[in-house]
Amino acid sequence: MSAQEADTTYKFWYDLSEYNRTALQLTAAQMRSVVAYSSVLAKYHQEFMQPFWTALEAFLTTEQEKLLRHPTADSMRDYFELLQFNLQVGEKGFQSGMNAMLEYHGARANDAVQAWLNTVYKRDGETIVDFTENEVRLLETLLYAYPKAIRAIKPEYGFHFDEDGYVKAGETDRYLIYQVLPTNSEGVRKNGKPVLILPPYVLGPNILAFLPDEGKSYVHAYANQGIPTYIRILKDIDTTPAVQTLTGEQDALDTRTFCEIIKKRHGRPVTLNGFCQGGFVAIAALLSGKLDGLVDTLINCVAPMDGTRSSALVEYMQHLPSRFRDLGYAVKPLPNGNRVVDGKVMSWVYKLKSMENEAPLYTLYRDLKIFDNGNRGPAKISKTAAAINNWLIYDRNDLPEAITKMSFDSYTVPVDNQGNLPFKLFDRKLNFKRLQEKNISFLMCYAEKDDLVDKDAALAPLDFIPAEVTCFPKGHGAIATSWSRPDSACALHTRFGDNYRGPVRFHLDLEKDQEKKQKTRTKKAKA
Repeated sequence: MSAQEADTTYKFWYDLSEYNRTALQLTAAQMRSVVAYSSVLAKYHQEFMQPFWTALEAFLTTEQEKLLRHPTADSMRDYFELLQFNLQVGEKGFQSGMNAMLEYHGARANDAVQAWLNTVYKRDGETIVDFTENEVRLLETLLYAYPKAIRAIKPEYGFHFDEDGYVKAGETDRYLIYQVLPTNSEGVRKNGKPVLILPPYVLGPNILAFLPDEGKSYVHAYANQGIPTYIRILKDIDTTPAVQTLTGEQDALDTRTFCEIIKKRHGRPVTLNGFCQGGFVAIAALLSGKLDGLVDTLINCVAPMDGTRSSALVEYMQHLPSRFRDLGYAVKPLPNGNRVVDGKVMSWVYKLKSMENEAPLYTLYRDLKIFDNGNRGPAKISKTAAAINNWLIYDRNDLPEAITKMSFDSYTVPVDNQGNLPFKLFDRKLNFKRLQEKNISFLMCYAEKDDLVDKDAALAPLDFIPAEVTCFPKGHGAIATSWSRPDSACALHTRFGDNYRGPVRFHLDLEKDQEKKQKTRTKKAKA
């Protein structure tokens, strides 16, 4: 055999071994890809459907009673309409998921073809094995690294009242209040105007102390300006029967107790600041008259003042047969006989309402796109992404039935043409006009792209009373996350956009105005 023939033979066997090695590597990567994709797909669907089983149990229990009260023909018609409704919701989710999948893989088709050509013709660049292993890396990031990062962020995310930086200031059978201390060198102005922040029920309080060490914390945006800042915390509903039976009247009275404590401490009326559902119960307490003389300012952020004006949710409810517009389908009995509303089921309702953006397949490919950094390196999981998902996964609290009924009424019965809310407290009508009568300074903040509380729902009081309005960019939680950072474009202690005042800026300006008026009164008194 000549040298040339020997070289040719060697090259043949070498190329064959290389192709075999590449084929084995590709096969191994594809097997990992199939396992990872199947596992991720099952994981996302399981997480989405988890509240379904609780909802199904409540549905069957409620329907056992309703079947006895409704004619069989009516029940059959209602069930058929419910089936149609479910198919419509499922179709939205299926279409958005398929579109997301086709968009994702369509964008990678050219890269895959190029990787094949690089492999076959031994060109420089990404090979098909590299391409496949990168897809596997993304899937395994969602499957292993992402959940690990979400759990690991817990020490940095939210409130940790057992650590320095918080001082317990009061307690009732149902609530605790803590003073939030500054994380910077700014001291607390003892005689400064205090603020009491009421967090949402469904979303929990931790969103208001998102990532304090990163400068993203709504409560610290106040505290770090030297403002005496307090946060109201609902006790654990699972272990506190008084929370399980909490009513709107008790909520108002407990808020009064805390406002009395705070006013006595600082010698000034309190600013009441409600976030989301916290803003709804805040205005209800104010309108009940129980906070007269204690609160002179109300700041609401993304709070639903008239839920019937939230077009997306109302449209969803209108497609649901009237028989099934019942809060009882989300209620679960406890071993002690009390009834509470399942927080996971309530949050699931919002997911179904926005099915095109919450379908499991859609969210899977949305997350894949987030971690595809384009350079084929390890995916970097930001603390913000981890904290948001920790909030979404772990901060779903069960709710007192009576408090939830107030919100449910707000989303099913509009504010009347006189400005009355669709329920009473202490057997008293709750009218928006009372805020103006009591000279309550009022700021309403809403989010431009909020898919939970529409602008019209948040600003409903404007039909009856004047108030200052501030519009923030982004969605429902952005005020507490993106914009709570002091160097952000819409920092809470600044003016921004169309001369909007952030809630902290509004509070600080009001504090200065009150101090100037007090000095003027003192001078006149001395004269």
